[in-house]
Amino acid sequence: MRTELRARLLTALSGDPEGTPRWIRELAEGDDAGHFAEDGAAWTVHGSMATLVAGIRALLLQALHPGAMAGVHDWSSYREDPLGRLAGTVRWVVCVTYGSTEQAARETARVGRLHARVAGSYRDGAGAERSYRADDGGLAAWVHLAFTDAFLTCQQTWGPPTRGRGPCRRAGSRRMRDASIPGGADAYVAEWAVAGRLMRVDDPPATADELRGRLAGYLKRGELRGDERVHDVVAFLRRPPVGVEGAAGLGYRLLFEGAVATIPAPYRRLLGVRRSPLPVVTATRAVLWIAGRALASGDGRRAQDWARLRLRRLEAQRAA
Repeated sequence: MRTELRARLLTALSGDPEGTPRWIRELAEGDDAGHFAEDGAAWTVHGSMATLVAGIRALLLQALHPGAMAGVHDWSSYREDPLGRLAGTVRWVVCVTYGSTEQAARETARVGRLHARVAGSYRDGAGAERSYRADDGGLAAWVHLAFTDAFLTCQQTWGPPTRGRGPCRRAGSRRMRDASIPGGADAYVAEWAVAGRLMRVDDPPATADELRGRLAGYLKRGELRGDERVHDVVAFLRRPPVGVEGAAGLGYRLLFEGAVATIPAPYRRLLGVRRSPLPVVTATRAVLWIAGRALASGDGRRAQDWARLRLRRLEAQRAA
């Protein structure tokens, strides 16, 4: 059972049931430390099991921008090959987070080539027709904001505290929420701004308050919209057609409800979803624990481990 679950998770996340496709092994290659510090904020957040929920939450939020939704509707193969689309996104995130700067640039260029042909038109929140390009910095900004907010929020909700943190007086305090991130929420937002700039985002936010303020700006300006296309994506994400039957299906549905529970009410109303009255945050924590145990049951290296091989090799070269 645990071996089967591990293979399913690794296939979804990397496209390989062993979790070691070539691009993962290439994390051990390269001639520099990469964009992010070992065990820093980006390494910690993206290595957490909370990413399983964050990915769902990011897709839900991203769908609310009609330009992003038009690109998905017109060009994406997510219905025909959902695991392939997921693995492709995970590949970019992992390579940028843990790879050398050369590998990060190579993967960003690969994504850029895919985006180069994605263009069309859409109706904005006010009903006016606008053109879009996937490589446009303005559209990339929304995708970056939704991604960063999703991964930050889910880490704050389900990420384990990092070592060296003292007790917190109030469970809901900002210090408690930041206890799972080295340097706190602002450190993660500032670090991941590097990835935003790689994707041609102008002036990405550098603090958590700035991040949430910019997201709220889209709501205030009426740039987001919930329509039939959005509701189709929500229905698809609620019950994707592959790999989620039986116990795995129940686990995934809890992850979906956990993602919904962390989304503020104004965005939930546009998505047409409601927060479950059940204790889904606690149930999601249990699902993530089970998934973590399944992934740890194998003897293969994680992405971080391959990256550490590169870092230790570079250290040895400098010491020689």
